[in-house]
Amino acid sequence: MTALRRIFSRLPPLPLLQGPPRAHRAACTLLHAAGHRSSSQVQGAAAGSSSVFRGFSLSSSCRGRDSDEFRVRGLAPGQQLKVFIVHPDVKWGSRKQHLTTAGLMMAEAEGLVNTLENWRVVDKIVLSTKTPEKKKIFGKGNFQLLADKIRQTAGINAVFVNVERLSPGAEREFEEAWGVKVFDRYSVVLHIFRCNARTKEAKLQISLAEIPLLRSRLRNKMANLDQQGGGSRYIGGSGETLMEVQQRLLKEREMKIRLALEKLRRKRKLLRSQRKHKEFPVVSVLGYTNCDQLFATLDVTVHGGLLPCRMPVLYVDTIGFLSQLPHLLIDSFSATLDDIKHSDLLVHVRDISHPETENQKQNVLSVLKNLQTPERLMSSMIEVHNKIDLVDDYECLEPDVLPISALTQRGLDQLSAAVEEEILKSTGKHILDLKVDLSSPQLSWLYKESTVQDVAVDADDGSAVVNVIISAAAYGRYKKLFTDKGR
Repeated sequence: MTALRRIFSRLPPLPLLQGPPRAHRAACTLLHAAGHRSSSQVQGAAAGSSSVFRGFSLSSSCRGRDSDEFRVRGLAPGQQLKVFIVHPDVKWGSRKQHLTTAGLMMAEAEGLVNTLENWRVVDKIVLSTKTPEKKKIFGKGNFQLLADKIRQTAGINAVFVNVERLSPGAEREFEEAWGVKVFDRYSVVLHIFRCNARTKEAKLQISLAEIPLLRSRLRNKMANLDQQGGGSRYIGGSGETLMEVQQRLLKEREMKIRLALEKLRRKRKLLRSQRKHKEFPVVSVLGYTNCDQLFATLDVTVHGGLLPCRMPVLYVDTIGFLSQLPHLLIDSFSATLDDIKHSDLLVHVRDISHPETENQKQNVLSVLKNLQTPERLMSSMIEVHNKIDLVDDYECLEPDVLPISALTQRGLDQLSAAVEEEILKSTGKHILDLKVDLSSPQLSWLYKESTVQDVAVDADDGSAVVNVIISAAAYGRYKKLFTDKGR
């Protein structure tokens, strides 16, 4: 999303939002995760079962900020994680990708791995499959070929299977067959989220997204314990098995996180109402995430700016999108993504030079649909083709699309004008010429309640004609206060 910041950094800043005013500070207030308290009996059970949540962490990344849920056994802190990537190429059926290729999807998988510190791709393979829904994904022959290649490749300590989610059973079978830790897109993307989270708000949502992984790990560990005859034992006369205690602890953790997120939603709703009261239009800028800096904007940020007509607006820089972004992750970050649905305008910035630009567009539209984005926002959304300087003989064949280059600043004036036009339309604001008496408080009132563009003073008459951008509500208040003043 670096290009987005470059685009809107060129727009005039909003003086009212520079520095730390109270409303802006409130927008940055972060939610602290709820503490967890349990009885000594439960604590003992949790301590005895802590191995269930260990062995699933990636200690070699995130500069030591990993929890026990993300550690590969036998890997010392700071040691490099050497990853083998497997991409199942679905030949036909509902899971076949029609807008992309196996090569491009493999390149994106490599980008995910390379995003993480101390992760390195040591080898990769694309294998065709006709049965992606099966537990082992591949047929017997291809699965054996893959197992042999993994064992023969020196130094591998993890395998990344480039599918959205692996079932607990499939993950367990793969790890037993290959002898190394296995990840899917959900776990890799989630870990990138964790490494890029800076606010407690983002970390809270990540904690919710981790629950399915913990449940998956729990089922695998319990399956192993059952084989050893220890998974169904009761804990100290409590009437609960180890599995039941751990499931209850996870459920309690999930409920506390969801409660905290609900409080976050209420705070966001309050902040939105404050923005609406102050009549700050909100423009949400969204797009596909950078391959070289995946999810750099995980924490949604708000920037103040001015339109060409000097109307103050708020630009919301949302998290980057990604192909096959797991739906559970979207659900976990719905509190953050809710800002999109409550915007006055959406601006979709596309990298038109990318070979998968059309597929990326469809992925963004799919996420917006899953978020139940209102039709008024979908129909008024401005689509921007960025990086036209990298496309030879660029020609825009789509109507109502704005071609720009954030690097060379080509087309940014047209983009600003288009944003201004749509904001005026969506907010119901009007550009009016109002005649005011300079001896009355009319002019100061207009400066406070509207956007004053020009003041033409008539010194002889002691009046002025003021060109303003004003909402229907504010104009109604103006007429009520100054009924004797002409327009």
